[in-house]
Amino acid sequence: MTQPTTQPPSPKSPKTGVALNARDSKPAAPKNEAFDKEVDEELQREQLSQLWERYSGYILAGAVALVLGVGAYKLVESRRQSAAEAQGAAYIAGIKQLTSGKVDEGAAALAAVGKSGSGFGSIARLRLAAADAATGKTAEAVAKYEAFAKDGSVDPVLADFARLQTAMLTIDTAGWDEMQGKLTPLASDSNAWRFSAKELLGMAALKAGQTEAARTQFEKLVGDPSVPAGIAERARIMMGSIVAADLAAKGTLAAPATPGTPTAPAAAAPAAPAKTSPAGAATKK
Repeated sequence: MTQPTTQPPSPKSPKTGVALNARDSKPAAPKNEAFDKEVDEELQREQLSQLWERYSGYILAGAVALVLGVGAYKLVESRRQSAAEAQGAAYIAGIKQLTSGKVDEGAAALAAVGKSGSGFGSIARLRLAAADAATGKTAEAVAKYEAFAKDGSVDPVLADFARLQTAMLTIDTAGWDEMQGKLTPLASDSNAWRFSAKELLGMAALKAGQTEAARTQFEKLVGDPSVPAGIAERARIMMGSIVAADLAAKGTLAAPATPGTPTAPAAAAPAAPAKTSPAGAATKK
């Protein structure tokens, strides 16, 4: 006898315990991914096409404006560089004419450069003022320096330099109050010309008989290690002159006599303190 064949039991659902048919246990058919991808791409192309139709004019206008802006900037820079090179050449030619004896031609060339308003223009204006000062035209030099210092378009450091030169040229004619007004702002710790301004303040104070004010300025210069060597050396010389004048005014006491040693006579005190010239050197009567 043939034995009946037994079939394996159908799998049951883990949740319901009901037997699952064979067809129920087959995986679900996958979606058509290629079709979905094609649909998405088509939608994206359509959206981009609509955006282009709506905003293409603005995009093209912006691109044209960018190209024109870059081109204009390059053109301006090229012209500016060419103008600077031409002004530099004209400045050098004017300086050569000045130093070779062609004063009028050189001054005219520098005056033309000075009207340009550029960096070379500022230097040319200062050089013209210096040329007047060197040839004894003090009033003309002062006028040029003062006009330059009042020009709001020039570099502030150069404007302060012009103020310093004005003070230097008028130290023999200006009063102490006027010199203080000119130089005190330049002597501030943040100013590029502070050391020269302090030196001039000390010189002006000596000229005006303000010995203590002069001592204050020269002591600042001597005690500051950042002061340029030339200015520091002149300040030490002026301090020596001030100290010598003080000692001369008070008189020199004779040293105590020692046994067997003759006593030197005490030096006679001068009738009045030694006067100080505008340059700061003591002069004897």
